[in-house]
Amino acid sequence: MASLIQFAYALGCPNFREKTSVTISHQLLHQRRTIFSDYKGRRSLPIVICSAANKPSPSTEISSTAKIRSEVLSPFRSVRMFFYLAFIASGALGGLIATTQLIAALTNPSKTTEVIDILKGLGIDIGAVSLFVFLYVRENKVKNAQLSRLAREESLSRLKIRVDEKTIIPVSSLRGIARLVILAGPGSFIADSYKLSEPLTDSLLDRGVLVVPFATDGQLPSFEFEELLDTEEIMAKRKRLWKLLPVFVSEWSEWLDEQKKLANISSDSPVYMSLRMDGRVRGSGVGYPPWNAFVAQLPPAKGMWSGLLDGMDGRVL
Repeated sequence: MASLIQFAYALGCPNFREKTSVTISHQLLHQRRTIFSDYKGRRSLPIVICSAANKPSPSTEISSTAKIRSEVLSPFRSVRMFFYLAFIASGALGGLIATTQLIAALTNPSKTTEVIDILKGLGIDIGAVSLFVFLYVRENKVKNAQLSRLAREESLSRLKIRVDEKTIIPVSSLRGIARLVILAGPGSFIADSYKLSEPLTDSLLDRGVLVVPFATDGQLPSFEFEELLDTEEIMAKRKRLWKLLPVFVSEWSEWLDEQKKLANISSDSPVYMSLRMDGRVRGSGVGYPPWNAFVAQLPPAKGMWSGLLDGMDGRVL
């Protein structure tokens, strides 16, 4: 029973969590890694199905998490922005003082010789304020862009995918386990992407790649296999590579539409998005995913280099 409760916690079922006070132990990682154990003939875990009411966390919680991650990724940004504001305040105060001196000099004929020096000081203050305002605005834009990206990644991590007919998990459950490649487009685009990936099935699985196909027209291909041409082992590998399916389609559509809008891509364009092992977005584009590039760039998910090269998934977008 304790294992069942912990697995429900990992699947992100809030209604189930509210009724228990059990905390996640070190066994959770082992449970997550055995989600796909049926592929290798091992026993499967007890199954807990999340109801349709299990929505992603509110935006306030996502924003809080994104802010924490932003501070970790850019620890000196807040210090820089503080000094920018301090310099802006100092320059504005100096400009105010210079302005009052200029007014006094212009109204007093005996101080007309001081006007030029006052104007020079006022110009320096205005230039300094303008410079630090520019730096602050630029830094703030970078911060907002990063927060927006991190918030979208947190939203993505809470979206649900179906492993089989009875098992539904959030994307975050596969962090450290798989490198997801999300495909979004009409059924014909998904079918062509599947055919292009066939020759590289073994190499993609060796690198921990799992595909999440999302048919925007609702016409998801059945991925039927030619039994006369393929061995049972090859068929099993292809099914494993393409087994994940998105659930709660409206939430996936909303997230993908926002992503396309931010990238200035047409809403009906077929796109792909690849994730790092840690769940961050490493690459995206319009059209078919570059399966050959994934095989060439990604390190194996298992073996002596797996832990050392987990961070070599490519730069984060």
